[in-house]
Amino acid sequence: MQDNRLICQKSGVKRRIAVLGSTGSIGVSTLSVAAFLKDRFEVVALSADSNIKTLASQTSLYKAKVISVRDELLAKRIRSLVPPKTIVLFGADGLNEIVSRGDVDIVVFAISGSSCLMPLIKAIKNRKRVALANKESLVSAGSIVMKLAKENNVDIIPIDSEHSAIFQCLEGRVEFLNKIYLTATGGPLLGIPKNKFDRLHPKFILKHPKWKMGKKISVDSATMMNKGLEIIEARWLFDVDENRIDVLVHPEAIVHSMVELTDRTIFAELSAPDMCIPIQYALTYPDRFSNMCEVLNFSKIKSLSFEEPDFKKFPCLGLARQALKKGGTYPAVLNAADEEAVKGYLEGRIRFSRISVVIERVLEKHKDRNNIPSIVDIIEAESWAREETVKLCYR
Repeated sequence: MQDNRLICQKSGVKRRIAVLGSTGSIGVSTLSVAAFLKDRFEVVALSADSNIKTLASQTSLYKAKVISVRDELLAKRIRSLVPPKTIVLFGADGLNEIVSRGDVDIVVFAISGSSCLMPLIKAIKNRKRVALANKESLVSAGSIVMKLAKENNVDIIPIDSEHSAIFQCLEGRVEFLNKIYLTATGGPLLGIPKNKFDRLHPKFILKHPKWKMGKKISVDSATMMNKGLEIIEARWLFDVDENRIDVLVHPEAIVHSMVELTDRTIFAELSAPDMCIPIQYALTYPDRFSNMCEVLNFSKIKSLSFEEPDFKKFPCLGLARQALKKGGTYPAVLNAADEEAVKGYLEGRIRFSRISVVIERVLEKHKDRNNIPSIVDIIEAESWAREETVKLCYR
């Protein structure tokens, strides 16, 4: 682990953070945490895709030195909306410049999708602490990312509530890990028969019962692909075989995950369903501070229930396990196909039930050429998968 974990404790020294994806739900929550702990954190850099109005407001409010947007046109448009001294960047080069800055200690990756991969690798090579909310980068290139992090002595602290829970329960005791229990709320479709899925309005699909999230991850929660991706993420984060990762449906969203150690002791992390809790821990690790979150009132919790997921009702969960078992570029293909299939659903080109069918067909068509893929192999596989998925979505 890096020595820079202690810099927050030095009198008058703040940890300097960059938030990539600052206008999304995770990014907004990260900035609220930084504001609550303003004596410990300084916001140096922000990035957004295209929401320049919100980004401009954040830039002024948090006095960010540098910002980045998707392309040059958006960079020109936001230039007049931010203070004159603000450095405005754009594109992949903009993100790479942010994560390479000498005045950035922690990079929060709140970008969704596989576009996070190259900036993540750049941040690791520049030995920044990584607070990771993006699961797609580990799904596609987990072995490469974790190997690089180890070589550069870089901390990757998960922000996902489930992986944060596992991280906290283990406290570095990976050698004693026997099994991981990833909990899932079951999403908005838990109590609805499968034959009714396609009759539901997208607004219903996007309304998660516990969490406020972006559209893509909300659809993934409804298909339970989100939990499948988390299985792959957990495999790499905690260096554990796929057959030692179980999923339990837990609608109350109080137990965020559990670990079973070799002596059959089980540790669980319980807290209110509030993303500010894992975000704050990722920023302050290994320290803990008071926060603004709700305190659990156990006397008001009527029950904590758990059940096994229905793989027939939610086939995406099984597809993710299959891709992980096959290895190589299959997880990257799964991830890319899912992104495009979800996009096809949100754009009205395919029915909800077709998402898993399309992904399965792309996986069946894929032929892996290298079981130990390089970054180039992964990028090529993802590109191929996107093209194949789009073709299927337009049929």
